[in-house]
Amino acid sequence: MKALLSTYDKTGLADLGHTLSDAGYELVSTGGTARDLRSVGLQVQEVSEITGSPEILGGRVKTLHPVVHGGILALRGEPSHDAELAEHEIDTIDVVVGNLYPFVETVSRPDVTLADALENIDIGGPTMIRAAAKNHPHVLVVVDRGDYDWIGERVAARGAASDAFTASERKELARKAFQHVALYDTAISRYLDDDVSGTSWPEFTIGLNSVADLRYGENPHQAATLYSSALSSGGIVAAERLHGLEMSFTNILDADAAWRVVSDFDESAVAVIKHTNPCGLAVHRDQSTAYKRAFDGDSMSAYGGIVGFNRAVTVETAEAMRGVLYDIIVAPGYEPEALAILKKRQRTRILRIDPAQGPMERLDVRSVSGGVLVQTEDSISEEASAWKVVTDRSPSEAELRDLAFAWKACKHIKSNTIVLASDNTLVGMGAGQPNRVTSVHLALRIAQDKAKGSVLASDAFFPFPDSVEMAAEGGVTAIVQPGGSIRDEDSVEAANRLGLAMVLTGARHFRH
Repeated sequence: MKALLSTYDKTGLADLGHTLSDAGYELVSTGGTARDLRSVGLQVQEVSEITGSPEILGGRVKTLHPVVHGGILALRGEPSHDAELAEHEIDTIDVVVGNLYPFVETVSRPDVTLADALENIDIGGPTMIRAAAKNHPHVLVVVDRGDYDWIGERVAARGAASDAFTASERKELARKAFQHVALYDTAISRYLDDDVSGTSWPEFTIGLNSVADLRYGENPHQAATLYSSALSSGGIVAAERLHGLEMSFTNILDADAAWRVVSDFDESAVAVIKHTNPCGLAVHRDQSTAYKRAFDGDSMSAYGGIVGFNRAVTVETAEAMRGVLYDIIVAPGYEPEALAILKKRQRTRILRIDPAQGPMERLDVRSVSGGVLVQTEDSISEEASAWKVVTDRSPSEAELRDLAFAWKACKHIKSNTIVLASDNTLVGMGAGQPNRVTSVHLALRIAQDKAKGSVLASDAFFPFPDSVEMAAEGGVTAIVQPGGSIRDEDSVEAANRLGLAMVLTGARHFRH
């Protein structure tokens, strides 16, 4: 009975090696792993000894040999296989323990070169693991360090008996092995993809690592798990929970929405989120002022919501938040005294987050029946100075600043989207309605008196002038919208008649 051990990460391998050796397995290994196992007193036969071929090309070729793969792939009890093994003096290999070169860790370094990346693409390891997994009814394949303990306990209790592991256990280990290799290959494929703007690959795989099983999904009858992208770092998936309850499925969605909104602004920004939509949003050089304005935008909806910051939370802001219940606070950092104040909230989850980086951050992937939709992120360079003024009156400088703020805000809110803004603050919004005029009505109802003197942003064109007329009646003075309707002139005429300024961006921001 032979066990082939060949790993890059050798954590816990010595203990498993001792257990296998004590159970009667002959240990076979490659150069570096063999040296480590011998250093803890184990007898190990090198692969080069059983193949009669040395490791060559600086270790690039070690296990790629018929003696190794014949011993792994042979069907036990198959007469023709048994005869060939005997003819070529090949012993069966009954256990394979392996993990792969650190490709992901290597390419995550900021100074990595293509040569570094290519050198850390494992060839023999995946081949050996796949061979063992293919023949898992006869070969035990182990790729997860988390399995070492229970496998070791089973071997210690039952020895090298062929029935020490059930068929379902062997099958699950094989599944993990194939997934291990699939994730590895996916990471390589994504790294080698130089197209940062397209989606038209003939095939597309996503490599994900399990982070945590959640209590349930959006509803208690739904199962849910959080995964991280293989080549990504930062973002809500990697957020550090400094205080509060465990995160739920909807908590993660809402916290991510808060972080994405504030991350879209260069100035100090604060967003209050309900059901992934900003119900409050403001930018101001003074963070506590930005917070107060965001909260006042819709103080009723803010209760029990999520608040996000794109700067470290200050003591002044933490003091300003007293008395308001929030489920989650998310920020890139916290002043020590501010964190102490916020930690007095027993249930509130306090998250510290870094910007997300990685190839998947450029893509929006959504499940549909029978497959997925993939699109690039909604990110384009837009300058207010390039917008087209289509009314007799041009917006004032103050109106143009608010229009730019409102336009950036509306792309983070569910369509049909209407945003009302004043002094770089969201004062009302309508979201997710089947028609645009209803969204205008809702935004005005939320804003009430704050609508007077505000500006309006619409994520898509107005099909009729009724929205413009309703906005003017509520006190709106300027509008930004993409344009493109066959009735654009009707909306422009209404704006001129009512004294509004209107600009067209030429781009829309649907968010379904």
